[in-house]
Amino acid sequence: MELVGKLYRGFLYAMAGIAAAMLVWLMISVILSVVMRNAGLQPFAWLFTSSEYAILYMTMLGAPWLVREKGHVHIELVTAALPTPVRRIVSRCVAAACVLVSLILAWKGAELCLGNIARNDLDVRSYYFPKWILTIAFPVSFGLMAIEFSRFVVGDDLMHSGEAGIHE
Repeated sequence: MELVGKLYRGFLYAMAGIAAAMLVWLMISVILSVVMRNAGLQPFAWLFTSSEYAILYMTMLGAPWLVREKGHVHIELVTAALPTPVRRIVSRCVAAACVLVSLILAWKGAELCLGNIARNDLDVRSYYFPKWILTIAFPVSFGLMAIEFSRFVVGDDLMHSGEAGIHE
């Protein structure tokens, strides 16, 4: 079981690493596009499209890791005012709601992806690209987010620390 946990964490961190690389690609592609435009050249058609894809993948691949590291945005103003036993219940209920929403989005994302495969849908902007390669990120990422949020439902760690304000 420990090996499965290590493999899972490795996969999660690999996804976050790919998301970080895509952030670097976004910086490079924007700079390249601006330099080309200022030089009077037309930027490559694939440059803009690859940036759009990178924004989608960066968001989807990095989200499960952010949940694991409690890097997602949440407001502690209300939970900080609650007594500890109540805060624990509220935090677990919020995490359970997040699991439910993530599972619904994973399910709908799987339906979308399978529909793209069945119809052989293509993105035909700058080049032909199978849409399922884009939409596969939805069920994978939301499924992993459901797993990560479920750790806050049943595990010892809570999503909410009970400390309002900025803590870095």
